[in-house]
Amino acid sequence: MRAKKNLIRDGTTVDVMVRAIADRIVVGDLKPGGKLDEATLAERFAVSRTPIREALAQLAAMGLVDRRPNRGAIVTAVSQAQLASMFESMAELEGICARFSALRMTSHERAALESGHQASSRLVHLGKEEEYEAYNTEFHSCLYRGAHNTHVFELVTLTRSRLAPFRRAQFRLSGRLAKSWDEHDAIVTAIMRGDGNAAGEAARVHVNKVSNASLVFVSGSSD
Repeated sequence: MRAKKNLIRDGTTVDVMVRAIADRIVVGDLKPGGKLDEATLAERFAVSRTPIREALAQLAAMGLVDRRPNRGAIVTAVSQAQLASMFESMAELEGICARFSALRMTSHERAALESGHQASSRLVHLGKEEEYEAYNTEFHSCLYRGAHNTHVFELVTLTRSRLAPFRRAQFRLSGRLAKSWDEHDAIVTAIMRGDGNAAGEAARVHVNKVSNASLVFVSGSSD
């Protein structure tokens, strides 16, 4: 029963299961080549096999699980090259979003962005990793919405969903919360000035630093 409590949060849904399994894969609790047995997972999450199959399908779409006929679901190995490629694309997409946001955000959107950013400093001060991670998702979503470009929004949200477990993992590193806030501050400052080029560059720098932090979990060391 204790094992379930460690893995499940209140209100178990497919999204929660995807997050829990993905996080365990990223940090190495579930090793590449390991089998994800539907019956075992269903028992652990206290659900039927149907939502488990849906969760595994989402994990497969994220590139974390390989599903093959008669073999079930197997944890895949994500290479540094694969991850670096995705983050490279993410940096450019977020750069576009930040640049457009600096030029297109409404006064209400700018005020909300700055207010949320300043409020998040308290989470950093208190070391609230989980709360800051949730805020971090909203911060970037504000940039995506503020770009006011439907096509870019679709591309960036799709790419972010594949990188989400790795972006969450960065906050396990010492000092990463404060660094993330400082990087956000550079983006917000440029957007509030209406400086599209500076905002775009600050966003690219931020994502590249997130990429470097995330690669620690793929390489297995901080070297």
